Amino acid sequence: MRLLSARLSARRRHPLAGLVVLLLGLGIAGGLYATVAPKPAEANAAQQELVADGRKLFLVGCASCHGKNAEGIMNASGSQQGPPLIGVGAAAVDFQVSTGRMPMAQTGAQAPRKDPLYTDEQTEALAAFVASLGPGPAIPAAEDYDYEDATEEEIVRGGELWRTNCTACHNFNASGGALPDGKYAPSLVGVDAKHMYEAMQIGPQQMPVFSDNVMTPEDKRNVIAYVKHLEQQDQPNPGGFALGSLGPVSEGLFGWIVGIGGLVIVTVWITGHGARVKK
Repeated sequence: MRLLSARLSARRRHPLAGLVVLLLGLGIAGGLYATVAPKPAEANAAQQELVADGRKLFLVGCASCHGKNAEGIMNASGSQQGPPLIGVGAAAVDFQVSTGRMPMAQTGAQAPRKDPLYTDEQTEALAAFVASLGPGPAIPAAEDYDYEDATEEEIVRGGELWRTNCTACHNFNASGGALPDGKYAPSLVGVDAKHMYEAMQIGPQQMPVFSDNVMTPEDKRNVIAYVKHLEQQDQPNPGGFALGSLGPVSEGLFGWIVGIGGLVIVTVWITGHGARVKK
């Protein structure tokens, strides 16, 4: 026993003893980490498979307008058939595809909202493929647009932001409105909160981009809470008929057709039934 102890003591005094102990400790620590750490290789392989599936879907349904590598396509006339998608991010794909705006049934001034053609899984794959082409806004997490627990103060804050930034196009009660060149700001009544958040992130169509530097994620959530609050309210119409709540567009049309049209009819009636001067 004493002989064994003496041999161990002698080995501990060996110049390489410290290095051996260090390597042994690193080996044990590495083994423990390998057993409990996530498997990045598996996660990366799953993501690559999702991107590959998205590319297949893209080549079939999107490449004819956006190009095989999402570089965009120009017509022979020099106009753009489909814009480039490099750098638009996953949020743009999720918004456009899950709202049915893409793929477009036919070219027009603006892509209308309609029933989506792709499933949620296919949309996720398309978003992953486009996101792999360049950095851009990611699909927001559920807590980013969760408005259910918004306080009255947060709803009021959202209303202030709404009236300052949004009513010029979407109207004061989110019913939408007309824009130049046949375009329009769509109604937000019944729109999913996730899609509202994504729209503020990416600025689709004529909408400006409200980045986190312009409008914080908390403020975006407050705006959504205010719009959802509007949906639940029975808005009064102190001016009379609501006329679709489209503001000066419907009011002006009503004025011209009913107001001026009525005056023309009355004028013609007076002219036809008034006193005639006898010679």
